Parts: sequence; structure tokens; C-alpha cells
Amino acid sequence: MAAMPMPRSLLLILLLATPLLILPLAAAAVPTSNPDIDLEYLIKNAGLDDPTPATTATDPEDDGAPDFPGLDADYDDEDLFGDDDGPEEDSSHPSAADEAHVLLLTAANFTSVLAARRHVMVEFYAPWCGHCRALAPHYAAAASALAEQGVDVALAKVDATEDHDLAQAHGVQGYPTLLFFIDGVPRDYAGERTKDAIVAWISKKLGPAVQNLTTADEAEKIVTGDDVAVLAYLDHLSGAHSDELAAASRLEDTISFYQTTSPDVAKLFHIDPEAKRPSVVLLKKEEEKLTVFDGEFRASAIAEFVSANKIPLITTLTQETAPAIFDNPIKKQILLFAVAKGSPQFLPIIKETAKSFKGKLLFVFVERDNEEVGEPVANYFGIAGQETTVLAYTGNEDAKKFFFSGEISLDTIKEFAQDFLEDKLTPSYKSDPVPESNDEDVKVVVGKSLDQIVLDESKDVLLEVYAPWCGHCQSLEPIYNKLAKYLRGIDSLVIAKMDGTNNEHPRAKPDGFPTILFYPAGKKSFEPITFEGDRTVVEMYKFLKKHAAIPFKLKRPDSSAARTDGADGSGSTTEGEKSSGSNPKDEL
Repeated sequence: MAAMPMPRSLLLILLLATPLLILPLAAAAVPTSNPDIDLEYLIKNAGLDDPTPATTATDPEDDGAPDFPGLDADYDDEDLFGDDDGPEEDSSHPSAADEAHVLLLTAANFTSVLAARRHVMVEFYAPWCGHCRALAPHYAAAASALAEQGVDVALAKVDATEDHDLAQAHGVQGYPTLLFFIDGVPRDYAGERTKDAIVAWISKKLGPAVQNLTTADEAEKIVTGDDVAVLAYLDHLSGAHSDELAAASRLEDTISFYQTTSPDVAKLFHIDPEAKRPSVVLLKKEEEKLTVFDGEFRASAIAEFVSANKIPLITTLTQETAPAIFDNPIKKQILLFAVAKGSPQFLPIIKETAKSFKGKLLFVFVERDNEEVGEPVANYFGIAGQETTVLAYTGNEDAKKFFFSGEISLDTIKEFAQDFLEDKLTPSYKSDPVPESNDEDVKVVVGKSLDQIVLDESKDVLLEVYAPWCGHCQSLEPIYNKLAKYLRGIDSLVIAKMDGTNNEHPRAKPDGFPTILFYPAGKKSFEPITFEGDRTVVEMYKFLKKHAAIPFKLKRPDSSAARTDGADGSGSTTEGEKSSGSNPKDEL
């Protein structure tokens, strides 16, 4: 998905044990000149079968893990809302004329453009990415609007599929990724992917921290135009209070701050002209229109007040609002899933609950019968049918979910939210049924069987967490199967896989698909070790030899077959094969 861009590792890698040396086989079978005939044998029989690795685990073009954005982030909201497998024509894609103010960057001109322009926003995109195509007209319109306003900024884009190294150098792990460079130094843009949001964000970055409002006409434009605005009613437009307000503004990327000394302006912002100064209010275009700041007039306190109150009491999840939800510093969420017709019965309850948890929880409404958003998000959480559902979610890093059960009322939802904050709830995890038979070389793991198979202290276990739709997972499958085939019969070693779209477990969190995790015997209480090398039989074998707690050796054919292998790598040949000059590999 996202599509969900993003450098976000969810697994802490603990390498506590000294790497084991690869042990030689018995002296009778292993010449002293070759300490690892197993590896030599494997290279001869498997290495040439997969000369091109199924990409590395750090490939930024990996299919992202549905990180309910950022489902971050390696995942972005492309995965949550549905991915495009290939290029398609899209009527919303702007023409070349529409993008007249968008610079096209490549590895050849990237450095020179950033050196020439102090402020540059760069979009790293992929032509096949649905969210990139959706962003394109907004991005082009933002570039045009900023150019018309004379703002000193350039908007540019890089085709990351063509300039892969350039994207990798800037940590791009999903599409689209937007970076804003000031004097060549980048920072992430995590706002909404709309023209107005991009223009407002850049204008805030480059404009004055606080704007003065001196007339009612100026104030009227702000009250009717801005979705959210902060106004301070001061005695003076400069001095200590103005400085504190400016400092608070710099801590907040998305909201415009204003100050005034005019009673007429204060009235338009619903401030009593006779009120004690300094006074601060936050104005929103929604049901809860006005919020009054009642804390100490310090930058940090004002910024905290704005952060807690700027978002609506409940936000409807869309592709446009997803970044603002999932990149919010408030990670814990209460989500209401309801069909459009049923939502009026439950939304007032959720909104009223939200008033008691400002700055602590995000409240999100997911329209269950919306095919573009409701369906994939419900599938991600394992919600079937269209029954009204309330759940709590800890955010992408922890990715725990808790389902509410019982009658939905103001009291019960408040209690549920409070228990969520106090960590009193029991998490729920998805799981397929445990398979009736599991006799293949690659063992099938589901959420319910992971404890028994993967966390068995007597076994070294390699686990691939995959997604059925993931192209890299499909490429890896024959290689992974071959690894398991070569290692069959080693009682201390288990090669396993788990469908990460239908199964969850707190000890197997994918950081993109595929994620390959190793659980050493006797150390199951520690975090697993992530395999990050080339996805080939030989490289995964070397990884296992290095990290396995229990030393092992290959179960190879008998000595005569082994000698034949040593000579030509074929295991055995038929007369027809000899005459044709072919040299088939031993598939064991």
C-alpha cells in the first residue's frame, strides 16, 4: 500500500549469542581440506537453480505489509486500500499541461536542482501506483497555486522505478513518498494528499509563524476559509506573549496561528472583547466549533492544546484522511465500523465519548459498505459481515486490536475506552483453522498453532510470513520449498510459513511481505532474528548454519550418489542424459 512509503522496522533484532562456527562433518566423510562439504554440495545442487535471488529483504519495492496505515509504514496505505498490480490508464491522471509547474527529477539533475532551489518538495512515485495517480492532479494543482502566489518553492517528482538507487538513498519504502527539502535537508510530509493540504503545509513552513489580524474583513476571511485556526487575543502584537505563540506555531505543522489586539476581530472568533488577555481559542468547522485554551501561556502548553483539539471528535476514514490519522502522534484509536444507514444511531455516542478523551485517543468512523475503504479495512481487521463493530487499535507499531462486546451505549463505550487506555483489555488475533495434516517439507503455521510449532524450545525454526497476493512471496515460494526439501529429515530444524493476511501473533509481526524470521532453540523468549540477505537457497542455508542453536548437517544421498554429485552435481544420470550431454541437478 501504502503504498503505505515508509522506513519502519517493527522488530527488534537481538543477536545475543556468539555466531556458531560451521561445524565439519565426521572425519571419515569430510576431507580436512574442506571444512564444509555440506555448503559445497548445496551450492552445486541448489545454487545454480536460483542464480537470481527473489530480491533481498531490504528491497524498497517489496510488497508492503498491511500496516493499517501507516497501515508506517514496510507498508503504506496502498496495501490497506488495495494495490494495483500493473499500469492502467486513469482518467484522473493529469496531462503534461496540467503538470507544467512540476519539475521532473532524475539522478542526473537531482543534486543540481536541490542546490539551485532552497525549498523543494519531491514526490517519489511509481507509475503503476494507484495512490500516486490519485495524488497527481492534486500535486500539479498545488504546484500551480504556489507558483501563482509567488511562493519560493519548487514541486518536483522522481520516478522511483527508474531511479531506484536515488529513491533508496532517501529511504523510500513505499509510494508515494513526499519529502520537503530545505537547503538540501529533507523532512517527511505526512499531511493529507490534497491540493489545499499541501499548499497550506508549505505556506505554513515558509510564511511567518504567526499572522497579524487587524481588521474584521481579514478575520472574516479566516473564519469562513480555514478549516481550523488558532487566534490569540493579546495586548500587543510583539513581546513575550507573541513570542510564545510563535514558538507554539513552529511546533504545529498543519494549523495557521493568528494574533490580534482588535476587539472586533476577537468577537468574530467568539472571544469576549472584555476577556482577560492573553486569550487563545481554536476554531473548527464542525459540530464542536470553539475550544478555549485555559492553560499556562507557554509554547509547549499551547501546542499540546492545539494537537489535542485540532482534529474532529470523530474522523471519517478516507484515502485523503488516512495519513492524518495514522501519522498522528496519538497512536491509540477507537474505530466504529457501521453501514451508512446505521451510522446515525451510533455516531452521536462515539462523538460524545470522544469529548472525554481529547489528546489521548483518536476516534475513527469506517463506513462499512464503502467498497473503496470499508471493505479492505474490515478485511484487515478480520471483520466479516456488516454488523456494527467497535474496536480499539494500538496503531501500526504495536498493531494490537481489541473488540468491544455488548450493547453500544455512552456508558459502555466510555468504559471500554478507559479500559483501553489503562491496558486492561485482552487483544484479539486472527487465525485460520489449524490444518488437519501438516506433512509437507514446509510446515504451515496459523495464529493458533504458532506457539506449538514456532515457539517449541527444542527446535530451531525459520518462519516466512507472506501474503498470497505478494509478487515477491510468489517468487520466493519455489526457492523456500527447495530449501526445506534439502533440510528435510533434520529433526532439530523446522522450515515453516504463515499467511500474514489471515493470521496474527504478537511474536510474528511482519515488516513487509515477505518477512523471514528465525527463532533459535532455547531462546524463544527473545525477539526473533530477521533474515535480511539475498533470498536464495545457499544464503538462507548459510544464515541457518550461523544462527542455529543446534548444529546440523544435511541428510544427503548415499556415498555413491554423493561421489557422483561431487563429480558433476547430478546425483545420477541416465544413458540418454549422458548422450545428450545434459547435467541435471539432484532434486533430492
